[in-house]
Amino acid sequence: MDRARDIMALICLLFLKLPKYEMASGKVLEETYHKWVQYKEDCVKMIVNEPPPQADVFCNRTFDKYACWPDTPAGSVVNISCPFYLPWFDKVSQGVVLRRCGSDGIWEREDSGQVWRDMTQCEEEKEITSHELWFKQLMVSFRMLYTVGYSLSLFTLITALIILLSFRKLYCFRNFIHANLFLSFILRAVSVIVKDTMLERHWGREIVKQTDVSEMLSHQAAIGCRIAQVMMQYCVLANHYWFFGEAIYLYSVLIASVFIDNNKCLPYICLGWGTPLLFVVPWVVMKLLKENKECWALNENMNYWWIIRFPILFASLINFLIFIKILKVILSKLRASNQTEYPDYKLRLAKATLTLIPLFGVHEVIFIFATDEQTTGVLRYTKVFFTLFLNSFQGFLVAVLYCYANKEVRAELKRKLRSWMMEAELVCCGR
Repeated sequence: MDRARDIMALICLLFLKLPKYEMASGKVLEETYHKWVQYKEDCVKMIVNEPPPQADVFCNRTFDKYACWPDTPAGSVVNISCPFYLPWFDKVSQGVVLRRCGSDGIWEREDSGQVWRDMTQCEEEKEITSHELWFKQLMVSFRMLYTVGYSLSLFTLITALIILLSFRKLYCFRNFIHANLFLSFILRAVSVIVKDTMLERHWGREIVKQTDVSEMLSHQAAIGCRIAQVMMQYCVLANHYWFFGEAIYLYSVLIASVFIDNNKCLPYICLGWGTPLLFVVPWVVMKLLKENKECWALNENMNYWWIIRFPILFASLINFLIFIKILKVILSKLRASNQTEYPDYKLRLAKATLTLIPLFGVHEVIFIFATDEQTTGVLRYTKVFFTLFLNSFQGFLVAVLYCYANKEVRAELKRKLRSWMMEAELVCCGR
């Protein structure tokens, strides 16, 4: 019960001292709590071990959940350094917090009944607060952007997948790969939305009673968002390796046979759904052993993050090289068949290029060398915006280009619609 009260006091302190946050950062909260516990233990040792003062009248040493106060002679003001557990301590390390001991040996109180304490020198600077508020609003805007993108993609992809699986005349190896790519997009969108929900549930709840605090800091709650994080990493990798499968299939059809037999589904399934396991499992092991904190959403050691990042960059780079090679083949074939219609083949080449970019995930190459460690300021925000925008709406573009705008699919839909209309007329006429 004492531990719960201590945690509650700390949470309340953070919410009072960090008004810019609607929900406290998990990393800040956890680190601040551990430092606060250390500060409290040091204070308790001081209270127990320090000898009593020589003065006859003095205010007793105490810990008020914020700072550690020594015995203070009556009628004097005591100042101590700002507590080192404050998240912004490096900016206020020279500041002090004040208390006044009354002439009767009792700590002076305000009109509200609270013990008087001046901690203005330990508060965070308003300029920093406004900057972080702007940053938080920017991140909220980014989240709204990609939530809309993934939701739109999810709806169009599910509909497209149902169409591909509903008509037997659309069954072919090419559409088999398309269907798996659609499914990987669907799982990616779902996993991102679920991960955000779990993170918000873990760290974003309103603190109104002690049980809320204990639940927020419980291992059970962390396990839930960790599983969501692992599933998201797997689905993102699977999505990229189905891009890779699309690139390999098209390369083998247009240019040359590769190590995967186009008449067999199993090698493509192993590539798209099996390869991600080779990287996600080691990443999970390293997280458990080295960074088993919070919801695994932060990467303190970026070397572990390369376990996930490297296969994505590798697949994106190979896809880009295949993309360039296929464009050269398309260009040569269009030139050969359009010797007298030069402008026409340029238009068709542009159309082919725009069609292949979302299918191969070529946009990933734009920021392939602009890693998280190297980007700061405007470049970092630009990278985050374009990455989130393109990744979230990419599923929508792929569904439109390779299902809704596909002539074969549209023809089959029209044929089926005519068949349904004829059946409806027969039923009406029969009546």
